[in-house]
Amino acid sequence: MTTVFLVLALVLAAAFAFLNGFRDVSTAVAVAVRTRALTPTVAVLLAGLFNVLGALLSVGFAAAMRERLVSLPSGEDGLGLLTASLASACLWGVYQWWRGYPSSSTHALIGSLAGASLASTLVGETPLQGMDGTVLALVVLPLLISPVIAFALSFVTVYPAVWAVRYSQPNYVNLRVRRLQSVAAAAVAFGHGLQDGARTAAVVLLALAAAGLAGGTGAVPGWVPVFTAVFLGAGTLAGGWRISYTLGSRLARVDPMRGLVAQLVSSVLLFIGAIALHLPLSTTHTVTSSIVGSGLNQRFTVTNTPLMLRILGAWVMTPVATALLGAILYLAISPAI
Repeated sequence: MTTVFLVLALVLAAAFAFLNGFRDVSTAVAVAVRTRALTPTVAVLLAGLFNVLGALLSVGFAAAMRERLVSLPSGEDGLGLLTASLASACLWGVYQWWRGYPSSSTHALIGSLAGASLASTLVGETPLQGMDGTVLALVVLPLLISPVIAFALSFVTVYPAVWAVRYSQPNYVNLRVRRLQSVAAAAVAFGHGLQDGARTAAVVLLALAAAGLAGGTGAVPGWVPVFTAVFLGAGTLAGGWRISYTLGSRLARVDPMRGLVAQLVSSVLLFIGAIALHLPLSTTHTVTSSIVGSGLNQRFTVTNTPLMLRILGAWVMTPVATALLGAILYLAISPAI
């Protein structure tokens, strides 16, 4: 059964990466498409390319993520926990995409792991190790801090950006800014590849370690980032545009200048989180908060406050709902473990 659960875990890891690309491509390019800096087709191709590049270069971050994630029990116990958790995170991601709400796949995965671990103790199996620290470092603090920082930086950065073009004609500014938005969209997609590629690679490494295979510990095998990049890129090219419509048209309407500010702030935070701090930041939380921050700093704000509150509610509910779903799925498969 160990081999069966390992195959299931790898298949679900591929689905997890695919859904990340499918849902988050619209997050990366929503503003650029909304301001007509890029056509949808070009935006998807650009995001796909830089998502793949980011995932291929995320090896160092993946190794750090593996160390900071939970420790799985060996054999079927650990693989069963991981299988239930990945299935829960994938189901929640599909549900949030169907609603058109941007949500964090990281928080969904950690919440699912916590729920599955709790369920394992109820049936007398070995739970996950280091769950308390993981929840604090990867869910609670990023949920409270990263959206606030992204919102505040975007709001404040609008002031120098507007001051710098105060004597220029709006048409000229919009034309130049739209060109820069293409670069900024690529940067956000690259940062997304670094962050989410490392996340999926870390999950694959955990599965290999639980199965007792070489590559689960020590250096990251070369095929792992390729595996992640392929499925992340495939999901990106499939392109789920429900969330793009939410971010670009329903949540806040921004002009090209403020859209550029939101993209630049998002990409910088994603790079700092991945490269400097080895801290997993949610691309969804970062980009959404940046858009709202820059959108509020304009003379006539067009921000959908009720929708924003519903999205915030979904962010808070993500760890709770996925923990419950992860526990149910683990209890369902526990007789086979």
